[in-house]
Order: sequence, then C-alpha cells, then structure tokens
Amino acid sequence: MKSRFFSDLGVMFGRSMRHVFRSMDTVITVTLMPIAMMLLFVYVFGGAIQTGAAGYVNYLLPGILLIAIASGVSYAAFRLFADVQGGIFERFRSLPIARSAVLWGHVLTSLVSNAISVAVILLVALPMGFRSSAGILPWLAAAGILALFTLALTWVAVIPGLTARTVDGANAFSYPLIFLPLVSSAFVPTRTMPGPVRAFAEHQPATAIVDAVRVLLAGRPVGSDIWAALAWCAGILLAAYLFAMRAYRRRASGAAARA
Repeated sequence: MKSRFFSDLGVMFGRSMRHVFRSMDTVITVTLMPIAMMLLFVYVFGGAIQTGAAGYVNYLLPGILLIAIASGVSYAAFRLFADVQGGIFERFRSLPIARSAVLWGHVLTSLVSNAISVAVILLVALPMGFRSSAGILPWLAAAGILALFTLALTWVAVIPGLTARTVDGANAFSYPLIFLPLVSSAFVPTRTMPGPVRAFAEHQPATAIVDAVRVLLAGRPVGSDIWAALAWCAGILLAAYLFAMRAYRRRASGAAARA
C-alpha cells in the first residue's frame, strides 16, 4: 500500500512539475516581485533605516524570503482550483490511485518551486552585500524552518483550492499572508513601532520566523526564537492539514453523491 502511494505520488508530482516548467512565468513572477522589493528597500530606503545590523540586506533578507514563499503558495491554490474546475480532480478519483497522492503532488510541487525561488533570491542577495558567518548546521536549520513554513502555507492554500468558486477566491487568501511580513520585524525592529502595532507585530508568526532565520544566518546563538518559529509553523501546519483534509473529504463525498 505504501509503495503504491509513493508511486502514485511520484506520478502526480511529475505532472504538476511539468505544468510549472511549461509556465515558468509563474516562477519568474513570484521571484521578481520580492527581488524588486529587496532592491527598493536596500538601495532606496536602506540608508534611512537603522536596524543595528552589519548590513541592511542581511537584516532584510529573511522577510523577503517569507514574502516570496507567501506569494508562491498562491499558485498551489490556483493549480488545485484549475484541476477541480476542469474535472481533472474527479477524474483522478475514478482511477485506481491513492486519493491523497493528488493533494500531496500539489504540495510537493509547491515545496520545490518555492525552493527554486528562495535559491534565486539568495543568489541575487550576494552581489547586494549579503554575507553569512553561519556554519552548515545553522544553514540547514534555517532551510528547515523555511521548508516547514512553506509546507504549512501550502496546506493553507489547499483549502481555497478545493473550496473556492472563482479563481479570484482561490488566490485572495494569499493577500493577508503577504501582508503579515510587512507588519513584523522583517523591515524594521518592532521596538520602533507604535504601541498597538508593536503588540501585533511581536505576537504573530512572521516575526518569530523572521527572527529565527535571521539569527541562524548570522551565526548567533538562537535562544528561544527557533522554538517560537517551530511552534507557529507546526500549529499552522496541523490546523491547515485538518481543515484541508476535511474539505477534501467533503468534496469527495459530494462528487460521489452526484455520481
């Protein structure tokens, strides 16, 4: 049974990745927007922002990566929505394949495509002055947090992908996700914010994840930052997965009733 699941998952993953490579404009769009924002903040606003970091690009980069991931997962919702509306989703249900492999194929595709975007942004940040004194283990830990964050948001994206009635509805969920890093420690320290805004910024997931990734890439002692980031990612992942599977079962039972 497990071998069949992984075999079916490989087929679904390959299908979704072929769609991504056939429309590379989606990956380019997701990558260019954060890069443009990074260029704007480093070269236009960076001189006026005091963060206490060695270089503003070092301070800014983790938040840019979160914005890129939040933008990228919206395409997971769009691809799943297109399968549902095109009847492909129900056609797969009639085939002798593991049912959850369809969803996991989209999830893995989101992980890989977002990893490509993150890698490109890191390469662009290097000539802009980004430097890291971290060793291999902190880099792996930072990559793990970003991957867990991507996984959590992708399962969030599965919910509108299955339930939305229009393509705008499938994509609309990503707007607050992109907004969250803007009201966090991603661009400026939270201590410079007014009281109510600071309270919100210090108690939302983007700040915890940005701070953890920033500390890891700087090679500094992590402290409690990494545990807060992991707790937020795990909590979002668990809640999103449960709601996504509920929406999946509801759609599957509805399709069976119509048949």
